[in-house]
Amino acid sequence: TGNLSSIVTSAFQVIPASKQENIAVSADVTVVFGTERFDVGSNFASNTFTAPVAGKYHLSVSLRLENIDSAAGYYLADIVTSNKTYQILFDPDFGQDNSYMFMTMTHVCDMDASDTASINFHQAGGTQQTDIAVESVFSGILIG
Repeated sequence: TGNLSSIVTSAFQVIPASKQENIAVSADVTVVFGTERFDVGSNFASNTFTAPVAGKYHLSVSLRLENIDSAAGYYLADIVTSNKTYQILFDPDFGQDNSYMFMTMTHVCDMDASDTASINFHQAGGTQQTDIAVESVFSGILIG
């Protein structure tokens, strides 16, 4: 067996360097990933992955939300690529504000060389109180 970089030409895993607090309401907010756990190929920078070659990329995001507002209309997270936006949505009306919850999704994305991928978050209405915790993760790998 070889090391990861001898097998894979592009792979990354990033996490927030700190909690992103009191996310703006009714606005698309870029999720800030300030710490690279690994970046094979050095294709991740400024909260954005840039595909080095055309191919199929397996992209995953897991956002740990804290201080969820039950009065918000919905919460939406996007994997935004140059070719398509992939979404996960939930209605937070649990009868009370929840302390935490994960929003997780994964997709195989068709990307051309130099296409980009980033994560956006949106809270529709309610109170500006929700945080994106450091336990959040964005990762991807070229699979073909």
